[in-house]
Amino acid sequence: MVKHQPLQVYERQLCLSCITGIYGCRWKRYQRSHDDTTKWELLWSLILLFTFCALLVWFYFWLEARNDYSEFNWFLYNRSGEWSDGTVPIMATTAAGFTYIAFLMILALCHVALGQQLNLHWLHKIGVTVALLTTVVGVISINQTWQHEWDIIPISLQATGPFLHIGAVAAFTALSWIVAGQVARAEKTSFQVVVMLLYLGMLLGLYVVPLNITSPCIMDPSKLRPRPDVIGHQGVPMLAPENTMWSFQRALQMNVTGLEADVAISVDGVPFLMRDSTLRRTTDVEKMFPDRPIQDASFFNWTDLQQLNAGQWFLKDDPFWTVQTLSPHERNLIANQSVCSLEQLLKLASYHNTRVVFRLRRPPVGHPCYNSWINDTLQATQQSRVPQSLVLWTPGEDRAQVRQIAPDLVQTSVEKQSPQSLREAGISRLLLRYNQANTQEIGDFSQRNISLTLYTVNKPWLYSVLWCSGVSSVSSEAPHVLKKVPYPIWLLREDEYCLMWVCADLISFVVVVGIFILQNYHMIRYRTSGMRSYNPEQIMLSAAVGRSSRDLNVMKEKLIFSEVGNGVAGSEEPYTDTSNDYNDYYTDRPGSQ
Repeated sequence: MVKHQPLQVYERQLCLSCITGIYGCRWKRYQRSHDDTTKWELLWSLILLFTFCALLVWFYFWLEARNDYSEFNWFLYNRSGEWSDGTVPIMATTAAGFTYIAFLMILALCHVALGQQLNLHWLHKIGVTVALLTTVVGVISINQTWQHEWDIIPISLQATGPFLHIGAVAAFTALSWIVAGQVARAEKTSFQVVVMLLYLGMLLGLYVVPLNITSPCIMDPSKLRPRPDVIGHQGVPMLAPENTMWSFQRALQMNVTGLEADVAISVDGVPFLMRDSTLRRTTDVEKMFPDRPIQDASFFNWTDLQQLNAGQWFLKDDPFWTVQTLSPHERNLIANQSVCSLEQLLKLASYHNTRVVFRLRRPPVGHPCYNSWINDTLQATQQSRVPQSLVLWTPGEDRAQVRQIAPDLVQTSVEKQSPQSLREAGISRLLLRYNQANTQEIGDFSQRNISLTLYTVNKPWLYSVLWCSGVSSVSSEAPHVLKKVPYPIWLLREDEYCLMWVCADLISFVVVVGIFILQNYHMIRYRTSGMRSYNPEQIMLSAAVGRSSRDLNVMKEKLIFSEVGNGVAGSEEPYTDTSNDYNDYYTDRPGSQ
């Protein structure tokens, strides 16, 4: 017969219970284990780590892509035909998924630090799988439909890289406490060597990462070029309906140096401002012409276009979540906006002596102006009496003919070419997306006297990076935001940055060495005094490894990791003496006597 002395003390470990309970639903003491984690659970730990890294990159991508949210929403509209802010559900699910996976990662690290066996609950395994698959599907979708947006990551790292490096060093330094504990507790020398080499190799690699970090904002402040000019792309579409007179007037109030618009040609040859191929999104065409909502905007005559309201949609859809910030007077002006013609825009620009750049969309086949679209636009430009030097002409068709009729127009290309090719073609300006020119190319264009304008720049960090790169002007949907950026967000001399990251690395190294020494010191003390405080129950449980799991669980329910004989002083929950029940259990089992 096996007999055990009944225990009378049960110390609660609420923190440990919560950690193991939330992670693996192991709320009770007997369910926990200090045994090595199984290979299957190690595999799930690696999957959890990979999911965390994937979600981290995915989350970072969408945080930095805020500069282009309007572009993404417009892209979704062209595919679905319905306007909605698709970034809201994406950001909400991404933030929720990242928070959930990060929480599981913290719990897993706590398990490792406390020497507990990892055993992820099956519900969490489903959650991790869903998060991973969702992220993979999202990455594939973006790669197929919005591939050029991936460039936002290396571009944004020019602004965030130096600070992310310091954050990564701090995180790896904090991780040294767990690594040092594992090395100190390990009994196999080979395991200690592998863990040490792996951790120190990654840490040293992280220390020298700044050698590969390049940013135009790491420069001598005396070499900083003048503040780039800001061109209002479609006016200020965040505060007023795009391509309307009020939007351009609001842009001029922001002290922009130019206006940019999208131009189409009506069926009777009048160039007007419209970004979309149809009128559904930005006008009340469904109300005024219910039988023509999806017809190409170019097949409407100017008389019909003037009947449409081009402002009420902005108040209704609130595409940039800014309507609530507008005054009643502004809302009234917006509600009465109409479709704007190119001639109206040019007269406004002429009055304020402001440059105008517009993208001209050729009418579809079968349109009366399909062959005369260049001449019709050029004629409207001349009728407005705007100084030709204020007009940036972007259409590449019939450029030689346009130069003969209007030689003072500023010839501008929207296709990337070498500076030499541009000069040979008589082109003095270049209009590109911000990801189509790097710092070196920006410098080359500047040296060849090619004025470069990059679009669409809405965030201060991107404006700062391009400013440090030497860009002469940017096109923005948020001139009211860039107006508040009188100087780059950050600017460091090269020696200042070197001092910053070297100091961060040295402090980290000293802390890591101190942590390893402290952990080894505690482990030596624990091992030298281990037998004096080693509990009989621990020995019994260790010896019971060969028993069946049911026997072991019964023993764990009864036994406690504290010395027998300490009395009930300081106890939180006295146990009732149930030894007879356990004695009967072991007595009734075959072979117990």
